[in-house]
Amino acid sequence: MPLPTTGRPFIERTESVNLRIPFDAALRYKSEMGLVSGGNVAENAQSRPRLVLADDHPDILVEVRQVLGHGFDVLCTVAGGKALVRAVRELRPDAVITDLQMPELGGIEAGTQILRQGLCSAVIALTMHNEPQLVGKTLRAGIRGYVLKLDAGEELIPAIRAVLGGGRYLSRGVSENWRE
Repeated sequence: MPLPTTGRPFIERTESVNLRIPFDAALRYKSEMGLVSGGNVAENAQSRPRLVLADDHPDILVEVRQVLGHGFDVLCTVAGGKALVRAVRELRPDAVITDLQMPELGGIEAGTQILRQGLCSAVIALTMHNEPQLVGKTLRAGIRGYVLKLDAGEELIPAIRAVLGGGRYLSRGVSENWRE
C-alpha cells in the first residue's frame, strides 16, 4: 500500500545523506530493543508505534525511514508544518518527528499546535541546529525530544522510546551545550 503524501511524489534517494548510521550498531540496537524479529512484519504491526515524519528535504525522509526500519509504522511523510498539523489531526499517530525549519510553518510552531490541540503528546525535533537558544525554545514549547540529524542513526530510536514512555530525550551533543 503506497504511503499518503502531501502531493509531492516520494523521491527515491539518488545520493547519500550521512546520518552516521553504522549498520551493525543500528541492527544490534534494533535487535536488543525487540525491533527485529524472525516473524512476519505484518504480524507485529499492531504493536509498532505509529509515526508521522516532517522534513522539507525528501532525502532526509528516506534516511529516517531507513533508520527506523520495520520497528515503526510510518503513517505518512510531509514537507511542511501546516501539512504536519493536518496529517496528525487526521491520522492520530503515537509520535511525531519534525524538522524545525520548514516552509509555511516551522516545526516548533507546528509542534505547539499539535500539543495544544491534544492531537499527539510525543513530539520530537530532528534538526541540524545545536544552538542553545533554539534548544531552549523547542523544549519550552513542549517538544520533549531533540535529536541532531548527525546523530539520528544512533539516537533517533532511543529518543522515540523515551518520549513515548513519557520522558525527555536530548542528543548527547545537545545535553552538553544546553542548560535549563
